[in-house]
Order: sequence, then structure tokens, then C-alpha cells
Amino acid sequence: MDEVIADTYGAMLDWLVDRHGARWSAEALHGRQIFDVLELEVADALRTAMHDGAFFADLPVIEGSQAALAAIAEHCELFVTSAAMEFPNSLGPKFLWLRRHFPFVDPLNIVFCGDKSIIAADCLIDDNARHFARFGGQGIVFSSPHNVDVTGYPRIRRWDEALAVLSEVFPAALAHSGVDAP
Repeated sequence: MDEVIADTYGAMLDWLVDRHGARWSAEALHGRQIFDVLELEVADALRTAMHDGAFFADLPVIEGSQAALAAIAEHCELFVTSAAMEFPNSLGPKFLWLRRHFPFVDPLNIVFCGDKSIIAADCLIDDNARHFARFGGQGIVFSSPHNVDVTGYPRIRRWDEALAVLSEVFPAALAHSGVDAP
């Protein structure tokens, strides 16, 4: 969910600017988690805000994700997962956020977990390759500033190219689904 359909990274940067006036260049964030560039006290303040849970209630939607997931959901079984246990108070706000922005996702197909290896699926689109280590299907990286150096997996840079990437990874499955790749 985070950094795939919800712009958590951008929300963290906005939070930091609003409260600490902190700004970073794209070069400073290239290939790094945001907590890697913060002073300890600022990182602790951001983590505290995120642990409150309300931080996740109004995240921006990543452009194109709604249309792409709606198209995929028409032809494939779609689950939305979040390793939300890092911030357990985020479960309620994240669930409500998903219902508001992705009403076509069956509520029974929303999975909050800690370790995504429990997901039995053909593919997992995620911004963090650590979730692919024990995942049984195909990991697909969704681009974010912190993962620009990750290699070894197919990559989706923007949602408007998702169907093309998925049709390359799963040509037979999508060929029979009726999904037309751009």
C-alpha cells in the first residue's frame, strides 16, 4: 500500500517541511530511506507521528493507481497488502483510506500484516524488495526514491505502465484475462 498506491514518502516529506522546515534534494534521498537522512530527534518525532496512526488517514493517492488497479481487478483477483504492524495504530486509518479511494477492492481482500511472505499470490508489487525475500511469487518493484538502486526484479515506474509490465511477467495469464497491455 505505502509507496505503491499511497504516497507515504511524499507525506513524510511534507510533514518534515511543515514542522521542521527540513528540505532535501533528490540527490540526498536517492537510494536512501528517509529515516537515514534525518537527525535522530527529527526521526523520532516523525516516527511518533506515524505511530499515532492519524498520519495515514489522508495520504495522497499515487497518480494512476486507482485506474490501473480497477482495470487489473476486472480480470484478476486483487489483494491490497500493507506491512502495517510497524505502525499498528495505522490499521483503522489505512482501512478507511482504502475504502474511500479504492472502493472496488473487496474489504476481505485487504491484508494487514508484518511479513508479506504469508501472502500466497502470483505477484507482489511493492516498493521494498525485502518483502520479496521469502515471498513465493514474483516480486515487482514499484519505483520510489529509496529503491532506485534495487535490481533483479521487474520494475513499474508509473501506474500507466503497469499492465505492460504485468503482461511481460505473466503473458499467458493476462492473455486469457482480456486485459490489453498498452
